[in-house]
Amino acid sequence: MRSTLDFLLYDWLEVDGLLTRERFEDHSRETFDAIFETSERIARDCFLPANRLIDTQEPEFANGAVKMPPETAAAVRTYAESGLLAAGHDFEIGGMQLPYVIDMAANMFFSKASIGLAAYAMLTYANGNLLLAYGTPAQRRAFAQPTLTGRALGTMCLSEPQAGSSLGDIATRATPDGRDFADDPLGPRYRIFGNKMWISGGDHELSENIVHLVLAKIPDAEGNLPSGTGGISLFVSPRRIVDTQGDLTGQRNDIALAGLNHKLGYRGIVNTLLNFGEGQYAVPSKPGQTPAPGALGYLIGEPGRGLQYMFHMMNEARINVGMGAAMLGYAGYEASLEYARTRLQGRRHSSGRKNAAAAQVPILDHHDVKRMVLAQKAYSEGAIALCLYCARLVDERNTGEDESAAEADLLLGILTPIAKSWPSEWCQEANSLAIQVHGGYGYTRDFPVEQYWRDNRLNMIHEGTHGIQAVDLLNRKVRVNEGAALEVLGQRIAATSAAARDFPELDEFAAAIDDAFVRVRAATQDAWSEGDGGEPLANATPYMQAFGHMCLAWIWLEVATAALRTMQESEVDSDSHRGRVQAARFFFRHELPKIEPWLGIVARRDRTVVDMQNSWF
Repeated sequence: MRSTLDFLLYDWLEVDGLLTRERFEDHSRETFDAIFETSERIARDCFLPANRLIDTQEPEFANGAVKMPPETAAAVRTYAESGLLAAGHDFEIGGMQLPYVIDMAANMFFSKASIGLAAYAMLTYANGNLLLAYGTPAQRRAFAQPTLTGRALGTMCLSEPQAGSSLGDIATRATPDGRDFADDPLGPRYRIFGNKMWISGGDHELSENIVHLVLAKIPDAEGNLPSGTGGISLFVSPRRIVDTQGDLTGQRNDIALAGLNHKLGYRGIVNTLLNFGEGQYAVPSKPGQTPAPGALGYLIGEPGRGLQYMFHMMNEARINVGMGAAMLGYAGYEASLEYARTRLQGRRHSSGRKNAAAAQVPILDHHDVKRMVLAQKAYSEGAIALCLYCARLVDERNTGEDESAAEADLLLGILTPIAKSWPSEWCQEANSLAIQVHGGYGYTRDFPVEQYWRDNRLNMIHEGTHGIQAVDLLNRKVRVNEGAALEVLGQRIAATSAAARDFPELDEFAAAIDDAFVRVRAATQDAWSEGDGGEPLANATPYMQAFGHMCLAWIWLEVATAALRTMQESEVDSDSHRGRVQAARFFFRHELPKIEPWLGIVARRDRTVVDMQNSWF
C-alpha cells in the first residue's frame, strides 16, 4: 500500500508544493514520511492484531457500563499518545500543523487495520475541529483541548429513535439553567432532556471523559419547540463535568447509557442509546445547591444555527467515511490477490481444452478470477485517489490564494456526496468480489474478507444515507449558484482530458470522459426541465451512480496520465504504473458505460417509482 500512497501523493497530487505555504513551511517530505512510518507501525502492531478479537467480542452492556476487550483501550491509548489526534491542529495548541491530505493519508493505515477502532479517532478529531471553529476560547480550552491528547474522546449526537435522518423532527429540548444561566464562563448553560440513538463512542472507559456534541431545540415562552431544522441549536455536553481548564470536578453529568446497538459490522466501536436528563445523575446548578435533573450543556455559537455548525463536522466526517470504505475495499483486494496467487486449482485452457496431466495453476491465472481482482483494484484504488483528491482540496480551500480557494470550495461541495457514497457502495462490491475469489473459504471466519464486507456495509448509512447524499447532489449541489460547481468540475475534467491526449494510448479515454460529462450535464438539465417539483428526486440515486462513475473515470484518467508521465520522465517501465493504466482501462471499458441506463432514467424523468402505489406492494 505504501508505494501506492507515495505515488498518489507525490507523483500525482504533488503535495510537496504545500511546503511552500506558511502554515506548512516547517515540514518536509521527510517529516511526512516519518508520520506514515509511525502510523503504519501502530496500525500493524496494535490495531490489526485486535481487529478480529473486537469483532467476535463486541462491546457488552453489563451493570450499567460498557465492557470491551482490553486490547481496545490499549490501541486507542497508543494512538492518542502518538500525537496523531492533534496532527492537523495549530502548533500553539499542541498540534503538528500537518496538511489535511497528509493527516488523512496517515489515518488510512488505521482504517485498513481496524475500521472499528479507527472510528474513535475519526469522530474525536472532527469533534475537536468543530469546537475549535465555533466554540468560545473557554469552550476550546475546556472541551477541545482534552480531545487533542486523548484525555477525552468525542461524539456527535444527532439521531433520535423517532426521527432518524429527519433532523427537523428531533424532540430533544434544552432549557435555560435558571435565571443566571448565562453567567458561566463556559457559556450559556442549558439543561438537556431527550434520547439520542446510534451514538458511536457514546459510553466507555477508554478516556477520562467523553465530549458529546448534541443537537437540541430551545422551547419558546409557551414551552413549544420550534419546527424544522431552523430551530435546532448545538450544545457541548460532557459525560463528566469539567472546570474551565477541562479538569474533572468529580461530578457525573445527567447522561445515562440506556443500551447498546449490536451491529453487523464496525463492532469495535461501541454504539449506544443515550438518555439525557432522566435524573439518574442529577447535577446542581451551583455548588451547594440541590441537584436538578437535566444534562448540563453549553450553547455553541448562536441559537438556531446548530445544524449549520454540525455540518462542519459532518462534511469532514463524510470524506473520512469514504476513505474508510476505500481502505476496507483495499484490504479485501490485498487479501484476495494474495489468495489468488497462492491457491492452486484447475489447469490452463488451451484451444478450449484442459490438459488433465498438467500441473495445477494459481487461480489468478483463470480469466474470471483475474477479472474480479482487477475490478477490486479499480474500485478501491480509484476510491482512495478520489478521497485524497478531496483532502487536497480541503488544504487548497484553507491555505490557497483567494481564487483557488473559492474554486476548491465549489469542488468540495459537489464532490463530497460522491466521496462519501461511491466508495461505500463500490468498495463493498469489491469486498463481495473478494469473498467470491476465496470461494467457500470467503464466507468463513478463517479468512478476513467476510468481516471486511460486514464492516463496509455500514458505510452506506453512516453520516448521511446513500439516498440523502443522492438527493443533496441532484437537488442542491449541482444547481447551487446556477450550476457553478458543475461548471468548475467540467473545467477540471476538460483539463485532464487535454493532458491525457499527450499519450496516444489514452486518447480513447479522453474522448470518453469528455462525452460522459456532456451526458451528465444534459441529464441534469433534463431532470429539472419541467419545474422544481419533487418528482426528479425519485431518480436521484441513479443520477448519483452515474455522476459517481463519471468522477471515478476522471480520477482514473488523472492517475493513468500521471503514471505514464512518471515512466516517461524516469525512462523506466514499471509494473506498478502499468497496473494503474490497466485499472484505468478496465474502468473506462467495463464501468463507465454503465452510466447510459442510469442517465436515461434521469433524463426521461422516469415515473416508475413515482407512479407506484403503496397498496400495490
